Amino acid sequence: MIVLGCNGFTRVSEFFAENFGAVGIDKHYLLGHDAGAALLIDGELVAAVEEERLNREKKTTDFPVESVRWCLDQAGLQFSDVDVIAIPWNWSTQVMDEVLSDVTSAPMPPAVKQGLVDALSRLHAEIVGPEAILADFAARTGFTPDPAKVVFVPHHFAHAMTGYYMAGMRDSAFLISDGRAERFSAVLGEIRDGRIRVFDESTIGAEYSIGILFSAITRFLGFVPNNDEYKVMGLSGYAGPPSPNPFVEEFVELHADGRYTFAQPLATDDPHSLDALFERYFGPFRDTLEYKARVAAAAQEMLNVVTAHQIRALEAKTDLNHLLFEGGVALNCLNNTPLFEGSRFDDMDVSFGASDTGIVIGAAVHAWIDHPDTSGKPKPTPRVTPYLGPEYDDSAIAQALREFGDRVEWSRREDDELVDLVAKLLTAKTVIGWYEGRLEHGPRALGHRSILANPNFPDIKDVINTRVKHREPFRPFAPLVLESDAPKIFDMGRKTRSPYMTFVFPVRPEFHEVIPGATHVDGTSRVQTITEEDTPRLAALLRRFTVLTDVPCLINTSFNVAGEPIVCTPADALRCFLGTEIDYLVLGNHLVAKAGPAA
Repeated sequence: MIVLGCNGFTRVSEFFAENFGAVGIDKHYLLGHDAGAALLIDGELVAAVEEERLNREKKTTDFPVESVRWCLDQAGLQFSDVDVIAIPWNWSTQVMDEVLSDVTSAPMPPAVKQGLVDALSRLHAEIVGPEAILADFAARTGFTPDPAKVVFVPHHFAHAMTGYYMAGMRDSAFLISDGRAERFSAVLGEIRDGRIRVFDESTIGAEYSIGILFSAITRFLGFVPNNDEYKVMGLSGYAGPPSPNPFVEEFVELHADGRYTFAQPLATDDPHSLDALFERYFGPFRDTLEYKARVAAAAQEMLNVVTAHQIRALEAKTDLNHLLFEGGVALNCLNNTPLFEGSRFDDMDVSFGASDTGIVIGAAVHAWIDHPDTSGKPKPTPRVTPYLGPEYDDSAIAQALREFGDRVEWSRREDDELVDLVAKLLTAKTVIGWYEGRLEHGPRALGHRSILANPNFPDIKDVINTRVKHREPFRPFAPLVLESDAPKIFDMGRKTRSPYMTFVFPVRPEFHEVIPGATHVDGTSRVQTITEEDTPRLAALLRRFTVLTDVPCLINTSFNVAGEPIVCTPADALRCFLGTEIDYLVLGNHLVAKAGPAA
């Protein structure tokens, strides 16, 4: 069975700009962001890619025409070969009626209410309704799908199935929390034998979305909402939460069954609606690290209080011992470790596709599992890897090098020689662009499109932030470490691995001076554990580097500059290399340097 997952809408960005003010700093306040496609063949995930990596538009919402074509080309398929197209949204007429009913019963001025009802009705008719999606698919691909072969998967179900598939299809309890899906912002439930059960009494509406609230705080602090929340997370390490914390003591109220409400419901028509309240809590806004860090720390504590409350309710409702946490809120990795450690669950997984990057995978999985199977055979356990995107061979790399030939110098090396040479280069304060194999999926660079450096230098963070990434100086960097070595360096509690950078752990005191460049100001690190099985050449590099330096980690950050997608093609990598102060570029088996001045 062949299933194509697809997320993205041709006109949604334009529509939200015109009708909801999604422009400038608010440009990501919309549906369909992180557009992309995924291809599942008989339960095996053979291809997945985000549209932004191909069209080079960060967090694009556009219909993923390039992603769809690449996935099919990768598998040697045509549109006619696809059995089911899975869309990770279900804006049915019934769902839309419920959304409009929520709006009409909400407390807001009549004129504002009518304007919102009219805009949402047009949104459904023109962009997100089933008929509009089918028409968009046909217009952009030239292929008109059979409506009977298109499945519209509820957004939160797609998130849940992403986590379920990535966790090896184990029966699991789940918390899904994001800005909002079709109607709700968070759901609790469980998956048994591939069947989802939602605990309806614990569902949270969009008016009390912790994800949207965190985005409002992000905006208040001067960052881009629905994009820069990780900056708020990073800032929180520079201060402790105030005591008492007004977010916890005054704004959030906890209720039975894991529910919660806010002292002031979120206004869908005004992104500034809470700014006055934030200033009442924390004083007039000041563009200082101290002020922003205090607000960020308060927000971080609030997030932990709310999600821990939800997990306690989930524990009482299920006898399952494995926990999935998915949705955009799950990318707050600083929250994930205490959330798990404070629970009774044996393990907790947050996938590399926890945000909307992964819903194309989850929608495809949901359609595959839900499809009638008369064979009687059990569903195969998937082999999980984030390396699902395009790969470029030596000829493509050589062609790109020739195109940039007057600006770069290069030599081709065999694996062992290349690993040894790069390890020696990394003993100095050197920044390396590392490009190999298939592109990773999701928002994190996981070793195939990465920038590497030696964390033993205390100022290496400043070097990369200013000379390479062109971003705020307070931003920390993640270490990659061999899975077998991780517990020696980090206090991982009950976790044994963190392959997707979705957990934060304290650095053991004896390693603070060994990896200061990968240790945040609060003494923690967002860790990526690697193995020889998953990334053999990267693991070999780390082993060789450790032999040379006694430093058991490397800094790993995404191969891009601020505001741009992670590089995809060899040409993308070369442009980023030449536009920054990266010292060397490993491009497949080629070691690339910048050309010296002409004699």
